[in-house]
Amino acid sequence: MSVQIPETMRAAVLREPGKGLRVETLRTPRPNADEVLIKVDACGMCHSDLHVIGGAIAFPMPAVLGHEVAGTIVELGQGTEHTGLAVGQRVAGAFLMPCGRCPACATGHDELCGPFFDLNRLKGVLYDGTTRLATPDGDPVYMYSMGGLAEYAVIPATSVAPVPDEIDTVPSAILGCAAMTAYGAVRRSGLQYGETVAVVAVGGVGSNICQIAAAMGAKQVIAIDVSDEKLAPVTGFGATATVNSATSDAREKVLELTGGRGVDVAFEALGIGPTWKTALDVLSDGGRMVPIGLGAGVQTAEVEINRTVRRSQSILGSYGARTRVDLPAVVDMAARGEINYKDLVTRRFSLEQAGEGYDLLRQGGIVGRAVVDMSL
Repeated sequence: MSVQIPETMRAAVLREPGKGLRVETLRTPRPNADEVLIKVDACGMCHSDLHVIGGAIAFPMPAVLGHEVAGTIVELGQGTEHTGLAVGQRVAGAFLMPCGRCPACATGHDELCGPFFDLNRLKGVLYDGTTRLATPDGDPVYMYSMGGLAEYAVIPATSVAPVPDEIDTVPSAILGCAAMTAYGAVRRSGLQYGETVAVVAVGGVGSNICQIAAAMGAKQVIAIDVSDEKLAPVTGFGATATVNSATSDAREKVLELTGGRGVDVAFEALGIGPTWKTALDVLSDGGRMVPIGLGAGVQTAEVEINRTVRRSQSILGSYGARTRVDLPAVVDMAARGEINYKDLVTRRFSLEQAGEGYDLLRQGGIVGRAVVDMSL
């Protein structure tokens, strides 16, 4: 099967931190060895993109962001013949793109892939040390993950999973970050059937944590946020109770809901000091706090040392997930209806409206998750 691939494409380009995104014409990228090219149907809009857009996290410029995508494979690079991937196949792409060869990847720890951090996250390139994106004149444009805010994107073959026909393509873009990050956190938190959970900050990732924790057997799932608007929908995503920590004492409310114990596992999904404190405050003796949210630049959070030590509490950092095993599992949960990914997508923007969407996200104006829909 062959597909006609245009020489150029549209992409939302960030040329300077704080200056916003501008749609430009770039050369259509082509895959190198062990990579695939997809025609992007949709790209999710993640809070961590804001750190790059605003300049809180340094990244090479100009750049194309966007790290959770859904689309169709239109070209295969060399070495992908035995992956089971094929031109014409619909796939979801994950933000965490393991090289598959480093010591961490060799032991199954995709989330600790050294080349991903050293090359992609620091230099905006793929694993041969070059970017796949360029202006029509040939000037390099750097890639945050696969650079999914574009009509076409190159992704390492390790980082895509086929999606079945019953999956709705556009909202499925969130499976590769919001859902996969939540799955990785819950799966490796040690959550046991019948344990209690709190989720602090219920945006796209936090809402997914609620429903995945419920699907994995949590007895109580308590959603905590400072916005009643964001808390309102989460009872439809597995939360058994909600707490507004801006208008009430989260610790007192959680103790009341759990018979004075606190929760076994508290997930923190925003990456700021106050939400870290809340997550630690609601923990039971022997509980686990699992931070997921990325801070803007270098941030710190206070930990009450004696309480953590005396009450045998743990802090278990969780970055993304183990892409090669977790992304297919997330797609399967979505296909079987265990993840309600469709209703989590509450806003759709065209590529030209991407900057507007990120402005709303920065202002806290997005409930759930927004996506850039390439058909608009």
